[in-house]
Amino acid sequence: MRRADRLFQIIQVLRRSSKPVTADAIAIELETSKRSIYRDIATLMGQRVPIRGEAGIGYVLDGGFDMPPLMLTSDEVEAAVLGAQWVSGRGDPALARAARDLIAKIAATVPEKLRPVLLEPAVASAPVWKHEVETLDMSRVRAWIHAGRKLRLHYADEQGNETLRVIWPCLVGYRETKRLLVGWCETRDDFRTFRTDRVVEADFLDDRYPGRPAVLRGKWYAKVAAEHAAWEAAGRPTPPGVS
Repeated sequence: MRRADRLFQIIQVLRRSSKPVTADAIAIELETSKRSIYRDIATLMGQRVPIRGEAGIGYVLDGGFDMPPLMLTSDEVEAAVLGAQWVSGRGDPALARAARDLIAKIAATVPEKLRPVLLEPAVASAPVWKHEVETLDMSRVRAWIHAGRKLRLHYADEQGNETLRVIWPCLVGYRETKRLLVGWCETRDDFRTFRTDRVVEADFLDDRYPGRPAVLRGKWYAKVAAEHAAWEAAGRPTPPGVS
């Protein structure tokens, strides 16, 4: 790896981490020596890249720093194309359109030498043969999640029995042909996961739920991790967790 490329990759490693990263960890990822990493970080600091930290503790990149736009590697281009392909086939209409627009924007701005990677990728996501029909406006659901507002769902279970739930939505999850809505259910006083194709009707309420959506998501992730650990310890299959 050229030193210029290594300097760029060090910034990438620091940018994606919210905690201090040691020179040893950076050296292992970039397959070089710690001494080289120390020299490179000193060089970056000398170039006024806002890196803080010290040897033995780790380094962090201050917020607000950004690299010039679209300095992408070949692997990054293929990763973006693969992700965008998957979203364009499985996302809601707004996200699918955004994924196609993303590919077009990257194609228009990447250097000429990277264009074949974009236009003739060596990776692809599997086609979706069947979409579950749903009436829920997923674009609006995502907006309600960002705003931390409540939803009232008229929901039908697998047997077609309908219930009325008021939930605090915090995440939209994806399976191959289904979308899942995760939220705190006021009726069950617990987290529940709802298949969006089983939502008969939804009311978008103005009421905000307490706390931030990110905090609610964190609690859900912790609950799921604890449940999976308990089931694995008991030698049982992972619980489905779908309401």
